[in-house]
Amino acid sequence: MSGDVASLLKAAKRALDRQGHPTPALDARLLLQRATGLSHEAMIADPDRQIAAAAVARFHEYLDRRRRGEPVSRILGEREFYGRVFTVTAATLDPRPDTETLIEAALAFMPRDRACHIIDLGTGTGAIGITLLAERPLAHAVMTDISLAALAVAHRNAESHGVGGRASFIEGSWFAGVEGRFDLILSNPPYIPSAILPTLAAEVRDFDPGTALDGGPDGLEPYRRIAAEAVSSLAPAGRVIVEIGEGQAIDIEAIFNARGFVPESRWKDLAGHVRCLGFTQAKAR
Repeated sequence: MSGDVASLLKAAKRALDRQGHPTPALDARLLLQRATGLSHEAMIADPDRQIAAAAVARFHEYLDRRRRGEPVSRILGEREFYGRVFTVTAATLDPRPDTETLIEAALAFMPRDRACHIIDLGTGTGAIGITLLAERPLAHAVMTDISLAALAVAHRNAESHGVGGRASFIEGSWFAGVEGRFDLILSNPPYIPSAILPTLAAEVRDFDPGTALDGGPDGLEPYRRIAAEAVSSLAPAGRVIVEIGEGQAIDIEAIFNARGFVPESRWKDLAGHVRCLGFTQAKAR
């Protein structure tokens, strides 16, 4: 069964729209591009172009997966983040646009003209650490994750973006196996309370790894670990910057304050929610 570009897109958009998908036209286009190998420009230039039966079959397979709730990024195996494309797999969290807030926060403290040593805790795809290395060519990063499979993805992403030579990867929980001190300690840790996980949207609940979502009974357990262990890993005048969930700022600031850190900054995401917190050690101020 064959079909032309315009007809396939129209039918797919209609099917996704009926199910309430928020971006049916975009989803349909991205899936058709992958199925056919055509660029967006090529599809615009020739909407009557006939698509071979094999490509149509692939497109319908992708469309069926999307209709069952699988995110487009999971179907494609990649996600754009801060202008770069990252491989994602079942072992990694799918990077969200909100996390770009953490990138902007970190870049403000990373000099362009000298070396900077950072650590990305619970790196997943490596999107945070790799993006910062790409933006600051003199920086070096350690990336940790409890999942060896996730670290393999991060390593591939680092190589594909040309920063592998300035990155090292350690399997372990938070600071386990890590030596030295860092100018920036960064993390987007799991922050969802365990009891909330079953209520999450299917796109998150069924496709992101649970270990990347589950923050313990109150969603704050990872922050307690990071605050406790960061004390001996932060360089003088260094900073800790963490991503947080909505409404968690006061509790997390208290956790870090109890470990001798001083809340320094809050950064909001595009929706106006506090998304990241920054801390220094009290003696560094």
